[in-house]
Amino acid sequence: MSFPESNESPFEDTNSESSKQKEQILKQILSPEARLRLNNIKMVKSELSELVEQYLIGMATQGKLPGQISDDQLKQILLSIQQPKRNFKINRV
Repeated sequence: MSFPESNESPFEDTNSESSKQKEQILKQILSPEARLRLNNIKMVKSELSELVEQYLIGMATQGKLPGQISDDQLKQILLSIQQPKRNFKINRV
């Protein structure tokens, strides 16, 4: 039994395939400005961008998106997904 000489595992191939599909879907449902914002967020907060991508793809597959998401709409989605920061005030006695 011989194996391909490639160092990639079959799992990496399917992972890159699904990431390509995800990018295609996001390209269709996001305006260029919104895609740029999401890519910038991915560089800083990858967990947040993953949550937003999953949310948008889920909405798109269910047919609940009216059209392309603009940059302003993406900002609103980001604000709704992010948990509010809590301020703590410490009083010293």
